[in-house]
Amino acid sequence: MNTHSKFIGYLLWIVGFTGAHRFYFGKPLTGTLWFCTGGFFLVGWLIDVFLIPGMDRRADSRYAAGSIDYSIGWLLLTFLGFLGAHRFYMGKWISALVYLLISGLAVLMPPLVVLVALAYVIDLYTLNGQMDALNRRV
Repeated sequence: MNTHSKFIGYLLWIVGFTGAHRFYFGKPLTGTLWFCTGGFFLVGWLIDVFLIPGMDRRADSRYAAGSIDYSIGWLLLTFLGFLGAHRFYMGKWISALVYLLISGLAVLMPPLVVLVALAYVIDLYTLNGQMDALNRRV
């Protein structure tokens, strides 16, 4: 069943030197490597344009489809993650409210930005697994 989208993968590939498309397809270690090396010195980034269909197939076979859409979850994390929008989407109300609270307090207490950034990085590594667990539970 189709859990991930090649279209979203290619959109993320545009900024793929940051590793965004690799995180999306469930490859956080190489996503981190791409982030730290600029898409493995742009060479890996260029090669990835041909590897995305395979990454998509592997993600589709690895993760369970269900009511939680992976593309929506990743778009929410990417653009509104600091507010916990992806966690609200998954029905994780308590952690979503904690995200929102800490983000709001970070305006008054800037050191809290570190907590928000840490939570964001943890979700980069675990979001596919979280959505997979929810889809398998239903």
